[in-house]
Amino acid sequence: MKLTELWKTSQNPTLSFELFPARNEKAAERLETAMDELAALKPDFVSVTFGAGGSTREGSYQLIKKLIQEKGLAVLGYFAGFGLGPDEITAVLGSYQVLGLENILIVRGDEPRDAAGWQPHPESFEYASDIIAFVKPKYDFCFGCAGYPEGHIDAESKAKDLDFLKLKIDSGAEYIITNYAYDNQFFFDFVDRCHSAGITVPILPGIMPVYSAKMLKILAGICGATITDQLQNGIDALPEDDKSALNEFGIQFAADQCRELIKGGVVGLHIYTMDRSSSTVGIVNQLRAEGLL
Repeated sequence: MKLTELWKTSQNPTLSFELFPARNEKAAERLETAMDELAALKPDFVSVTFGAGGSTREGSYQLIKKLIQEKGLAVLGYFAGFGLGPDEITAVLGSYQVLGLENILIVRGDEPRDAAGWQPHPESFEYASDIIAFVKPKYDFCFGCAGYPEGHIDAESKAKDLDFLKLKIDSGAEYIITNYAYDNQFFFDFVDRCHSAGITVPILPGIMPVYSAKMLKILAGICGATITDQLQNGIDALPEDDKSALNEFGIQFAADQCRELIKGGVVGLHIYTMDRSSSTVGIVNQLRAEGLL
């Protein structure tokens, strides 16, 4: 089912998870365990990322295929088009169409890291809005795009970032999945700014549980998410190097965020799992026990 139809007909907020292709054998083993435990939660859909410059093209395809054919899950395929030419774009989306995908999230993506000699295709597109405008007339996918409650890390300003988001919607995106924020007010303010700009498509908030103090800082630095005083003070109050206590704190912090978001009327929750399952299971079980999902 197309996500826009799912959100129209669902009586409760939807539940979805993000996964990415494993890069080595150890990660593959962890992902296999995570897939089984996350599938048991019966999410409305799962998403699969697409590496910069097509670096995980085959891995993304195989993971999507496995989730559909072996796990029986509905899948949203990400597509990052930075540096890819028109033929490469249609080849990827054509293969996803054959697998039966109905929903695609289009992002610009970034230049591959440590890709010596890599060069973008001369006919590649500069912005996600350009990619959306190119693919929208060619496919019957329900296309979505990314949104950034605190503004994209490369954006000149929040206002300029919103202009680019409006362009993506005008080019054919039908929903927005946001980057995570550790203060829900960033998300609610973002929704208000979208509405003021005439953006009325569904906006799905991203949730990033705290998995480790190190990962928290690395990811926040990459995407520009604010580590709030409330979050940092909570972590600082935990026993040093107590992984179990940090994991439980992360579950409770994310569950509190999710409760507030649900009460604020969001269409669903999209959890960035980092190919792990224990935190997500803990969060979802709490929310379901309270009748919120």
